[in-house]
Amino acid sequence: MRRPWRAMRKLGRQLLAGPYLVWIIGFILLPIVIILYYAFTNTSGAFTWDNIAAIADPVHVKSILLSLKLGFFCTVVCLLLAYPLAMILSSKNVNQSSFIVLIFILPMWMNFLLRTMAWQTLLEKNGVINSILSFVHLPALEIINTPWAIILGMVYNFLPFMVLPIYNVLIKIDRDVINAARDLGASSSYTFLKIILPLSIPGIISGITMVFVPALTTFVISDLLGGGKILLIGNVIEQSFKQNSNWHVGSGLSMVLMVFIIASMALVAKYDKEGEGSSF
Repeated sequence: MRRPWRAMRKLGRQLLAGPYLVWIIGFILLPIVIILYYAFTNTSGAFTWDNIAAIADPVHVKSILLSLKLGFFCTVVCLLLAYPLAMILSSKNVNQSSFIVLIFILPMWMNFLLRTMAWQTLLEKNGVINSILSFVHLPALEIINTPWAIILGMVYNFLPFMVLPIYNVLIKIDRDVINAARDLGASSSYTFLKIILPLSIPGIISGITMVFVPALTTFVISDLLGGGKILLIGNVIEQSFKQNSNWHVGSGLSMVLMVFIIASMALVAKYDKEGEGSSF
């Protein structure tokens, strides 16, 4: 009697996994296969490396270097802002920290495009910020359509992705370890450098990855806050697909970006083996 029951349970688990398998095949594996096909073929369907080699074009090199520069700057700013905030949140009691985290991630419930367009309205020449500055007789803030506006938009949109993994790791640190270090005469700075910071490395690595990868590949923020004048690698790929209808070059450039994504995943896998910084 037990064997048929076990077989039925096994079959039930397999059936429950069916929708997930369909999702993986239809929305993950199939798009990757299509991108791979276009990346390594030309318009006649013949195999070629030209689409991958297109990254060496001066325009593409300039755009990817700018993307790396802005992505790095955005990641550093997010880390400098997120770590102190995560430490403050982790020191609060459960009710206080939960409420503050809720307020902090509330903008994430709004559409990404709308959040970025809000900053466009705030920063434009006759926008809200400049209107206020003009009212108090201060010089106008002219950063719209510049890299600084793009960095501001990136930091605003991606900062929660840095705060949450670090906060998640910090609240899991055993307070008895910190109290023991202080009882033994360790200063606050020594305790932070030797205990808190090393134990929070998984969250930092996870946060860096979750910020740097979307900052590197974004094109909406640079389109809206850069006025279409600043081309990041994401904009180049978008134009290849939408404006030039050149799926082959666009796919080739996407494959190059995938290298950065795989490297980031490998970095997280190395330093966050228990997934401490990935579950909120």
